[in-house]
Amino acid sequence: MERLPPQPSSAISVAELLGILRAAGEETRIRIVALLAEAELTVKDLTAILGQSQPRISRHLKLLTEAGLVDRHPEGAWVFYRLTDAAAVRRLAESCLAAMQADDLVLARDGERLAEVKREHAALAQRYFAKNARAWDTIRALHVSESAVEAAMRAAVGERPFDSLLDLGTGTGRLLELFAPLYARAVGIDSSTDMLTVARANLDRAGIGNAQVRLGDIYNLPVARNSFDVVTVHQVLHYLDEPERALREAARVLRPGGRLLVVDFAPHVHEFLREQHAHRRLGFAHDAVRQWLDGAGLDCEKVADLAGEGGGDKLTVTLWVGRDRRIAVAGAEREVA
Repeated sequence: MERLPPQPSSAISVAELLGILRAAGEETRIRIVALLAEAELTVKDLTAILGQSQPRISRHLKLLTEAGLVDRHPEGAWVFYRLTDAAAVRRLAESCLAAMQADDLVLARDGERLAEVKREHAALAQRYFAKNARAWDTIRALHVSESAVEAAMRAAVGERPFDSLLDLGTGTGRLLELFAPLYARAVGIDSSTDMLTVARANLDRAGIGNAQVRLGDIYNLPVARNSFDVVTVHQVLHYLDEPERALREAARVLRPGGRLLVVDFAPHVHEFLREQHAHRRLGFAHDAVRQWLDGAGLDCEKVADLAGEGGGDKLTVTLWVGRDRRIAVAGAEREVA
């Protein structure tokens, strides 16, 4: 199973260094590296930007991927490429790119074409968002304002910076934007390629370069164990047949002492959400989620309700915060009895 993201390494070997330099030591390939340092792109995107054939671009990408300079992420019928997240290799690539002339005519033209491709991506995302906005607006009107929910989420996470965030069911990527001031790196996972298109456009518009989104199964995450400090599951559980299983999988990827933030509806009677909007569950009781967190090896540190305004027909949004029971001591992990 592909792991996401790779664990950073502090140094590379001489053989790895030579392989990287050989792979990057060609005009088109260094141009590709420069583009992938700015955006996550497909072969089709790079073909449009560089004006070269798909087989040739694919060959260059294969060499860069084999050298470890570029990460490859399949997503349905497409494959996305980006500059590697491996710390030492990324630093090397960024140092090489920084040494190049900022006003180089070839790179400047590539940048102009990249901007055109980004505009096309944004237009595609906007069309999808407009098509589905009515359904989202219907649900939003039933509960407390999103600004209030986001404020409660920020308060639950706190202001202390942390290394890594994983957002499950990332949708439009809103939580990747919300917590961007706090994390060093972030990954959003979603099962919808259309939503990932929206999320990528939103991250690009917000200028967030240290977050990425990936196609994935919430029950079988393409992520290594003990990878993230904070995992968020925002308005996702009510779509699932097995929410408890999803929380166990989320707990699996938490680092010792890491936190899981769950946001969803309290129990309600709005049956039309099941019939018209694919909700599998009509909300969750406090104790049910507490028990699931406990079964996943997490202590429930906080539960908070945000009641909708306007009477009993409004939905209540509930936040749960679970913390991994393990702690890290001097870089080693141990289980707390």
